[in-house]
Amino acid sequence: QVQLVESGGGLVQPGGSLRLSCATAGSSSSIYAMGWYRQAPGKQREFIATITSGGATNYANSVKGRFTISRDNAKNTVYLQMNSLKPQHPSVYYCRLYVLALWGKGTLVTVSS
Repeated sequence: QVQLVESGGGLVQPGGSLRLSCATAGSSSSIYAMGWYRQAPGKQREFIATITSGGATNYANSVKGRFTISRDNAKNTVYLQMNSLKPQHPSVYYCRLYVLALWGKGTLVTVSS
């Protein structure tokens, strides 16, 4: 059974940086497109970034230039480097494995002074 496990969330000050990780647990021999999403209380889950099996990336306009999605296939891990973080409501960041329509359980990120 494949599972996605996010980590790296926490409390960070405005302008700070944080790196999230999404590890794929379980046996996997193929590389598929992955994505990051976030959801604040009372709001719809929103797209943040995707990375294809070939390494092509796409970003939401709200994070373009500040966030970077990457992957380490040898470690079965996808990362989200977040720089210049802006104040916002605490949000849970979720990892997405598109081919299996699978979500991780999320990691909480709070940007606050």
